[in-house]
Amino acid sequence: MLRVRRALGLRGQVNVLVTSSVAVCALNRRFRGENKATDVLSFPSTSSLPESRKQKLAGDVAISADIARQNSIRLGHSAAQEIKILALHGILHVAGFDHERDNGEMAHKEVTLRRALGLPVALMERIRPERVQSAGRQSSKLRRGPTRAPVARRLG
Repeated sequence: MLRVRRALGLRGQVNVLVTSSVAVCALNRRFRGENKATDVLSFPSTSSLPESRKQKLAGDVAISADIARQNSIRLGHSAAQEIKILALHGILHVAGFDHERDNGEMAHKEVTLRRALGLPVALMERIRPERVQSAGRQSSKLRRGPTRAPVARRLG
């Protein structure tokens, strides 16, 4: 995912945890108040970190291996590819993209990066295919930076 970080201009490291749905549910409950498992959660680095740590850590991403496996079977690709798709989505959120508020910018960027990485259909393409198609017709000049800075959020 180094290529993704470079393409997004992220200077810090992104930690990716692939774990069980039970663990992701616990994170979702603790940080978002939702008592359910989800495919991927994003934790952008917060301003409360010391400056030296902020420069080294862009954020964290947690992925449910169980949901990734289920998605991969349903969509006909490997679990490893699904984890890469979810990690890509999570890293975009760490970089400040927010598909709920950015008029298709994140979706467009995700499609572009997915294609460059040779990955199957991106998460945003599954959720809102009509929005991704319209985003592809918009300007390729994408805004980078937070549109909202959540502590943690469901990414799919």
